Amino acid sequence: MHSAHRWEHDSLGPVALAPDALWGAQTERARLNFRITGISLASMPSLIVALAMIKCAAARSNAQIGLLTPDQASAIERACAEIIAGRHHEAFPLDVIQGGAGTSVNMNANEVIANIANEYLGGERGTYRFLHPNDHVNRSQSTNDVYPTALRLSLIFALMPFRKALNNLADAFFAKATEFRNVVKLGRTQLQDAVPMTLGQEFSAFADAVRQESRRTEMATDVLRVVNLGGTAIGTGINAPRGYIDTVLEELRRISGVDLVRSSNLFQASWDASDFVALSGHLKQIAVKISKIANDIRLLSSGPRGGLGEIRLPDMQPGSSIMPGKVNPVIPEAVSQTCFQVIGNDTATAFAAEAGQLQLNAMEPGIAWNLHASIGLLSAAAEMFAETCVRGIESNDEQCRATVHESAGLATALVPIIGYEKSAVLAKKAIFHRRSIAEVAVECGAITQEQALTLLAPETLACPHIPAP
Repeated sequence: MHSAHRWEHDSLGPVALAPDALWGAQTERARLNFRITGISLASMPSLIVALAMIKCAAARSNAQIGLLTPDQASAIERACAEIIAGRHHEAFPLDVIQGGAGTSVNMNANEVIANIANEYLGGERGTYRFLHPNDHVNRSQSTNDVYPTALRLSLIFALMPFRKALNNLADAFFAKATEFRNVVKLGRTQLQDAVPMTLGQEFSAFADAVRQESRRTEMATDVLRVVNLGGTAIGTGINAPRGYIDTVLEELRRISGVDLVRSSNLFQASWDASDFVALSGHLKQIAVKISKIANDIRLLSSGPRGGLGEIRLPDMQPGSSIMPGKVNPVIPEAVSQTCFQVIGNDTATAFAAEAGQLQLNAMEPGIAWNLHASIGLLSAAAEMFAETCVRGIESNDEQCRATVHESAGLATALVPIIGYEKSAVLAKKAIFHRRSIAEVAVECGAITQEQALTLLAPETLACPHIPAP
């Protein structure tokens, strides 16, 4: 008969675990202590992979200087390889919000790796006969340098598919910009009539705006390459031999494929979260921009009879339980709500960075979750926006042309000919009598019929050139 649990102990005493748990005593305490979001570390797979890469690099470095036997290092490497390949992520059950500056996360990795490695060496789960989580897997390390380094590396990994999602959205907008390049419509400022433009120009602006943020994301990623690995506790390098410090970062570069650089001041790098704040601010900027575009799409598609109605969105679902035939712009609405959450995450990140005292920031788990959540949310929103909305947008050419013809905004084109004041009078007259600027201007003798056909032609006023994003 199998026992309902197994017993392990840490410095605080005995702890009961499930017999098959890959984690150990310290992880179990944290699992029971932190029950906040119900979201586990497994929701941040790149963080788990980054931790395994660091543990693998540490094992190799420790073996090179004789602090681990070849068998111990090999077993740790094999365990890390499994985690890097995507296995055992369910063995990281901790809540994403927790106290302890990431110590629980670091120990979760140490214990899981130690248990897998011990089984390779012929030991049993939870006994640590051949390898101990602290003494061997965590050798020459501290949470103070492992966790921030893992966070930076994990964000670099997460931002790679994020850039692809942004580029995909930009491509979708640019395809529509090309499709709508000859559709003349009315531009607007402050929700009032302005001057003609093409629908293609409007969509090319959307494309460029998103593409710019993709390029800025690449620049934002670059600062994350500076890490404090080797600094151990608060940047002192205590318990890390010189040979280890010299080689561990080189090993991590090989394993991760990322050109990481050690910080020039490990004490500063141990507590300074400003790079995370900058990245969060960049994500907020993207959220603000994409939400603005989503709102524009909603306005342009409003109606279909009582609003602007210049574009038609794909019909995704019935829009009302009481009004038959109503279809709502649900995709842009969902996009904006996602962006609002990212903006809120930025505020939480700023507070977490500010709350770090003295030589360490204890709030980094919150920062990690906010950043990974924001990247994930924006990636999903960008993909959804592109594939279920933007690529299916159609133009309402007739409505676009009608609003241009009826707008008093065409009076702007007369300013070089008759001056601002006379043009303003004509604009007011056209609005009052509900007539076109061309009709009023010709009738008043301000311009000839021939001039009206050339100066006030919508195609002339709306230059159809579309700059490539």
